[in-house]
Amino acid sequence: MADFSARRVTMVDTQVRPSDVTKFPIIDAMLSVPREVYVPAAARDVAYAGAPIALGRGRVMLEPRTLAKMLDALEIKPTDLVLVVGAGTGYGAAVLAHMAEAVVAVEEDEDLADEAETALNAESVDNAVLVRGPLTEGRAKNAPYDAILVEGGVEVVPEALTDQLKEDGRIAAIFMDRELGEVRVGVKAAGRVSWRMEFNATAPVLPGFARAPSFTF
Repeated sequence: MADFSARRVTMVDTQVRPSDVTKFPIIDAMLSVPREVYVPAAARDVAYAGAPIALGRGRVMLEPRTLAKMLDALEIKPTDLVLVVGAGTGYGAAVLAHMAEAVVAVEEDEDLADEAETALNAESVDNAVLVRGPLTEGRAKNAPYDAILVEGGVEVVPEALTDQLKEDGRIAAIFMDRELGEVRVGVKAAGRVSWRMEFNATAPVLPGFARAPSFTF
């Protein structure tokens, strides 16, 4: 039987710490949350590999390094209310629930939402709620949020999401340009979000986050 707790330690020591992620809350969360519970059963043996895990229908679970560096850039505080967009099977939401006061996780794929709900319930993650609905709409009912994590690729971020950020709130997403991508963090000031580049990463573009095709003559 696989020793997943040992694999968790190896993941942190070989993928997270070498990526300059040293904040204790992130390290503690990634050592504590059993990633193998949140991956599809067929992928359980590679749960701690340093690569994205396919979830089907063009969706992936972000590789540990990318998730850790995004959380680092978001500067999550213990009092934060966080929105996760594209929760997939719930791993990112579970890690954030270990760090923040409360997490609202949105997923529109019914199968993934079912898996996330099952895993979060099985692990008694009682400060995260899974909401089914269009990813691009976020969850205005629980807004405003201190931070928003978009767990996947985007070409554009709709105002419907950034409108749900508090003043001084932070948002992180992987901006894709064909095959190339970079994580950017946006900070809201005077009602507007200013973005800065953080590091390179790639992920499939989430449903609804592709740029509308432009016509050329």
